[in-house]
Amino acid sequence: MLDTVLQIAPIFGLLILGQVLQRGGIPSLEFWRLNDKLVYWVLMPSLLFYKTSTTDFDAVPIGAFALVILGGFTCAVVFGLLLWGKSSTTGAVASSVLQGSARHNTFIALTVAEQLFGSEGLALATLLSALLIPATNLSIVSLMVVMTSDKKGGGIIPAILRDLLRNPLLLAVGAGVISNFAIGSEVPVVHNMTRILGQAALPIVLLSVGASLQIGSIKVLTTPMVFATVGKMMVFPLATFFLALATGLSEMQTMIAMLFAAAPTASSAYTLARQMGGDAKLMAEIITVQTGLSFLTIPTTLWVVGMLY
Repeated sequence: MLDTVLQIAPIFGLLILGQVLQRGGIPSLEFWRLNDKLVYWVLMPSLLFYKTSTTDFDAVPIGAFALVILGGFTCAVVFGLLLWGKSSTTGAVASSVLQGSARHNTFIALTVAEQLFGSEGLALATLLSALLIPATNLSIVSLMVVMTSDKKGGGIIPAILRDLLRNPLLLAVGAGVISNFAIGSEVPVVHNMTRILGQAALPIVLLSVGASLQIGSIKVLTTPMVFATVGKMMVFPLATFFLALATGLSEMQTMIAMLFAAAPTASSAYTLARQMGGDAKLMAEIITVQTGLSFLTIPTTLWVVGMLY
């Protein structure tokens, strides 16, 4: 476990560095806002396209992978919805708990996978991203529409569908899969460019994630925050692990799946909460708490998996 902690420590070091730079205004606050757009529209799509278009899908049990990660995700979604049934919980609060329970930080999961398992681990993690990103966006956004419907007009569903259809991460994954099966080989210039951009993606992403954390917003641990953290750090990983055992995934494949299950919720959940009438303040607190805890929970989760296999 100590070896795992030491291997992923630089990843969290970059998160801390991003927070320190942002607080110091280095290079500027405007830079970090623009950097988020660069990551979202260029760097991460390039990484996802390159990896999905060059991964040998025949060598991976895609069906079992899909069952494991989507099954674990579904359990986390159901758990996240439990709080909504309480009369004292508003749809805004419940929607942020849902995001905190079921969404995942793709960037941290990909980086840890590469750090621990090299290029093979990154390729498997990219495949899981290709499975999770569409499912997460479609289900979470649709559920948030229902949960916050009292704050939205009738045109919200067409607007969401338009946003999903132009989501750069979804488009990159789709283009990569099509290229993989239709062409079957790297396209000169295109793959060289996306490979280079993809190499720059993960370190810059981690700095951006660290810069986006709102540490000063945390005042007290509330029931919704604890509920969301239990869903993300316990329910999602446990469901994923038992499904991995049932489907016969190898140890490394299970660990890659567990990275996504144990990773903190997505930093973009804050933006979605603001746009769709969720509790943005609660969402910021959940993101910050889970990201901090993940430095301990990720290596602990992997250590437990290694002990049980």
